[in-house]
Amino acid sequence: MKIIAAALAASVALGAAAYAAPAVKPYVAAALADPARGDMKAVDARRHTGELVSFSGVKPGDKVVDLIPGSGLFTRVFAKVVGPKGHVYMVWPNEYAQEAASDVVASDKLAADKAYGNISVLKEPAAAFSTPAPVDLVFTAQNYHDYPDKFMGKVDPVAFDRQVFKALKPGGVFLVIDHAAEAGSGMRDTDTLHRIDPAIVKRQVTSVGFVFEGESQVLRNPADDHKKLVFDKSIRGKTDQFVYKFRKPRK
Repeated sequence: MKIIAAALAASVALGAAAYAAPAVKPYVAAALADPARGDMKAVDARRHTGELVSFSGVKPGDKVVDLIPGSGLFTRVFAKVVGPKGHVYMVWPNEYAQEAASDVVASDKLAADKAYGNISVLKEPAAAFSTPAPVDLVFTAQNYHDYPDKFMGKVDPVAFDRQVFKALKPGGVFLVIDHAAEAGSGMRDTDTLHRIDPAIVKRQVTSVGFVFEGESQVLRNPADDHKKLVFDKSIRGKTDQFVYKFRKPRK
């Protein structure tokens, strides 16, 4: 009985570990190791770049949106994964771009970098998300909560979700990563703590036709009480974050 119990415990532990740290696909690992990125091992370990890109399901030849891409951490990896037959759109809402001018300049520079060659920068109103062609993946990290805020023009997240749905190919994925707020808080903390209740995100996104496909636990932190501003020194870089994967039905 002890042997069986031990085996079951090991199996459960292995399952939990596999769920917490999804395997990094070979072509994602190759993209992570690309010399054009420089030494990003510490950042990738902290941000779980490989696990998140793998979880998104992106593959060679895909068209991807990196929405509000920040420094371009994920953009660079997506670009190398999709390769010359794919494309990556770095999308900056005009309203957000005013708050992140240096990052937008860096995006333009990245798009012109010959080490990539498959990146475009799109600048458009926050309330009018669209892409030049249907895409396979819309990826956004730590920015979904910004849409209903004043500086973004108080965009209705459900209206935004409809635009994402329209931009995706049948079977396409919408991957949302964001800082978790207290359960039941809805959008109360989006402009103050820069957090959002995972439950309302799931409700909003699925209301427009997306199917919730699952979540990754790699950015979860049970020690975060969800009451602090995400920029508070005691929690910055360690917030409890949810990673939700939604899919547009194929029919």
